Amino acid sequence: MAAGVYSPLAALRRPAMGLVRLGMVLGAVGALSQLLPFIFIARLGELLLAGSPPDRAALAGLGALVVAGLFIGWAANGAALWLTHIADHRIQADVRRALVAKLGRVPLGWYADNTTGAVRKAVQGDLEDLHHMVAHHYVDLTAAIALPLGGIAYLVWLDWRLALLAVASFPIYALAYGWMMRGFAAKMAQLDASFAQVNAAIVEFVHGIVVVKGFGRAGEAHSAYRAAVDGFSDRYAGWVRPLLRLEALTSMALSVPVILLVSLSGGAWLLANGQIAPMDLMAEIMVAVILPQSLLTLNQGLMAERKAAAAASRIDTLLLTPELPGAVHPKLPRDATICFENVSFQYPDGAAALSGINLYCRPGTVTALVGPSGAGKSTLAKLAARFHDATGGVVRIGGVDVRDIAGEVLYRQVGFVLQEVGLLHGSIADNIRLGRPDASMAAVMAAARAAQIHDRIQQLPQGYDSIIGAGAQLSGGEAQRLSIARALLADTPILILDEATAHADPASEARIQDALSAAARGRTVLVIAHRLSSIAGADQIVVMRDGTIAECGQHGALLARGGLYAALWQAEQGEPAC
Repeated sequence: MAAGVYSPLAALRRPAMGLVRLGMVLGAVGALSQLLPFIFIARLGELLLAGSPPDRAALAGLGALVVAGLFIGWAANGAALWLTHIADHRIQADVRRALVAKLGRVPLGWYADNTTGAVRKAVQGDLEDLHHMVAHHYVDLTAAIALPLGGIAYLVWLDWRLALLAVASFPIYALAYGWMMRGFAAKMAQLDASFAQVNAAIVEFVHGIVVVKGFGRAGEAHSAYRAAVDGFSDRYAGWVRPLLRLEALTSMALSVPVILLVSLSGGAWLLANGQIAPMDLMAEIMVAVILPQSLLTLNQGLMAERKAAAAASRIDTLLLTPELPGAVHPKLPRDATICFENVSFQYPDGAAALSGINLYCRPGTVTALVGPSGAGKSTLAKLAARFHDATGGVVRIGGVDVRDIAGEVLYRQVGFVLQEVGLLHGSIADNIRLGRPDASMAAVMAAARAAQIHDRIQQLPQGYDSIIGAGAQLSGGEAQRLSIARALLADTPILILDEATAHADPASEARIQDALSAAARGRTVLVIAHRLSSIAGADQIVVMRDGTIAECGQHGALLARGGLYAALWQAEQGEPAC
């Protein structure tokens, strides 16, 4: 790595590299000790073939050296892996603590832009790649370098021509491997892009399967998937097929029969000319046949290092995610008012979502946000729960800037029920208790009754002890009512409802609306609605368009005004526009 160039992998492993280096030294000792049995066996052969009765003491000494070499190798390798596993444990613990701390400090809105699969890969799959790198790779790599170097050095000491015999077939494979790896990075980038197209085609097909089947266009929908798969297959086969043929041919250069043929042919000529002893050739053969395994280990190590570097880069990107600033001088909100003062918001890519928003929500009232898709309704509501910070203006809860309210205080004031329900792998009761872990079972059941989900829970084999995803399979509407029960139990004075019935069937919607009515009672409610009939009785209706407030008032007054709200209402009711 060039001086001054930042490497995420080097940065992550740096705290434990002292242990890793010590493990590498022991790994080298263990690898070199594996040569001792071969050397001493060759010497044993010399004694046994000497013609005169062998010296028993010398035989016993060499036998003891063989056993000692095996024991030293075993002990050194074991100690090396013990040290590198300790190093890995320290790195894993530090990185996991850093990831957990980071995930607890990023804005809640960040999770909307990053899938759970991506986060899970960083905190599980990527850490597994780092584990192999730290705990195994460095010791294996050191052994794969030390063993052939030590073996070749021993053969050079015996006779430099034996060392050349041992590696005579290697240049063939090295040249072929170098040719095969030409443009590897570019080819992998092309394959990754092709595979991304396959994934996109799968997602598009699965998401649209109902519409596709309903309109009898299944064949056309399949064609996009087939085209993506065929494209990936053609690129992959076009690259790999000739490489496999070459690999099959050139790998023969490292096969044991070829190595034996080269060693015995060259060794026989040297023996015939009296330039080496028979047991020297035996030593060369034993060293030569273990060298290809070292090359294989080196190749696997390079692939492991690439994987670990990519994993470290993803982890580093996550750790560098901007955090939501904490309150420097925390203040307590005095009531449940929500106030937006000249609020604007831009996404990190610079796209404007809100501009010049001024809105006041009195305690105990219901404010409905309506408008066309993309008008900024969800963004505005989420600013009140501090999913993001406003890029302009101030959002106040109870007269206090939300940036001056400690997180644990803010979320005792503000609860929310979103379109996408987040349920944890745990019991039904624990999922409802998420906002109040110390709540009694009676309180949990009361919240479930108010949310119209108690009877359904009782039908489950283990009732409230049923595990989500294992003993409890809930429909979308049932999961939504469970999240409403969670919000009711949390008992926050402010409640944000983001199109909670958007994906519900008519029967579920009616029950969810009953549950929402119970949840809204006595609270300051900010509700985002896609059906205007469900919010006609709201205390104030805010009509949004292009990130601004187009109209604000009650249902009757907005209809009488004949503006955007009236047009939306007429469209929903199926009436002709005036």
